[in-house]
Amino acid sequence: MTSNHINTFNNIPLSVLDLAPITEGSNATQSFKESVELAQHVEKWGFNRYWLAEHHNMPGIASSATSVLIGHIAAKTNHMRVGSGGVMLPNHATLVIAEQFGTLESLFPGRIDLGLGRAPGSDQAAAYALRRTLNMGPNDFPMQVNELQDYFSDEPVSRVRAVPGQGLDIPLWLLGSSDFSARLAAQKGLYFSFASHFAPAYTIPALKLYRDSFQPSGTLEKPYAMVGVNVIAAETDEKAQYLASSHRLQFLNLRRGEPTKLLAPIDNIDEVWSPMEKAAVEESLDPRTTIVGSPETVRKGLAAFQESTQADEMIISSQIYHLEDRLRSYEIVSELMD
Repeated sequence: MTSNHINTFNNIPLSVLDLAPITEGSNATQSFKESVELAQHVEKWGFNRYWLAEHHNMPGIASSATSVLIGHIAAKTNHMRVGSGGVMLPNHATLVIAEQFGTLESLFPGRIDLGLGRAPGSDQAAAYALRRTLNMGPNDFPMQVNELQDYFSDEPVSRVRAVPGQGLDIPLWLLGSSDFSARLAAQKGLYFSFASHFAPAYTIPALKLYRDSFQPSGTLEKPYAMVGVNVIAAETDEKAQYLASSHRLQFLNLRRGEPTKLLAPIDNIDEVWSPMEKAAVEESLDPRTTIVGSPETVRKGLAAFQESTQADEMIISSQIYHLEDRLRSYEIVSELMD
């Protein structure tokens, strides 16, 4: 999994999840420029992989055409793995995904990951607009994963061939925020990544289920689990808490059904949300999986989370308004690596 250029934290690799944020007053063009700059810096700092997430109908997230952006980032970097965290498979024909990622793997051999989710990555209206029908749903996900594996196999059963795609070794990851994908990843012997960064309460049960049920496969002999964690690091706890207000505002507006661009940080978020809203946001952004603070605070938080999960890898999301603050946050994390 790792190579000589990968630094580690507590003997595990650290990776990056980029939501390609569109900030207040900006646009997607600027977001993509900032993603390239971030990717180039974190590659230099020794992060293992760089993932982009599929979302739709979200004014603050630019990574809707995920495979296109993966190609752009891979072309602007040298050796870091680049992939999806994830592609929401029910939104797509599996052949299209096989061809897209077959193309990416052919362009960037040995560098592409395909992380798969079963949620729409949006609301029902956007899901319908993507699919033109809602007949294909999350419960069809196992069948779609089987189809995808067949397209990538050396001798597919299907009469239709994925060209490029057939015979390529593209790691499949199943992503989850509940026990469904944990169980499926275990049954199929696949890599598993859990969305601890917004579903903290289910993290430990999902990881236990995955490990206890794991069936070795041609892909993996033993389970390999990655967990998501939000990190907002700055020189002081106070500055980090200030920067974190942008992320909290984003979650607050999502809960209100009013998604926005990533807003600038504010001094006192208690003036914006009600006690009930605050409790709801903090349930999703649990301090164990949303680590905000100085280098020492972040070091302790990451170490405690890794110890509690025994994760094989952690993938870090940092929803920070100003690029220079986002870069500094990842730089601080890189300085904590061995």
